[in-house]
Amino acid sequence: MAGIPRASVGLAVVMVLALAIFMPSVGANAPAPAPTSDGTSIDQGIAYLLMLVALVLTYLIHPLDASSPYKLF
Repeated sequence: MAGIPRASVGLAVVMVLALAIFMPSVGANAPAPAPTSDGTSIDQGIAYLLMLVALVLTYLIHPLDASSPYKLF
């Protein structure tokens, strides 16, 4: 039985390696676009809403403290 020449095996190995390296990049897609919002604007909106609630509560509670008989301030 005659063996396969070493040059043919070497060539086949080189071709398989070349295909393994370059074929995945043929079907590669472009990278995903950057997100339009990373959530910081939502966090900032929630923070402003909470500050507004705190301000309203302060103005609602302060007159009650001022009219209390305990004279806290």
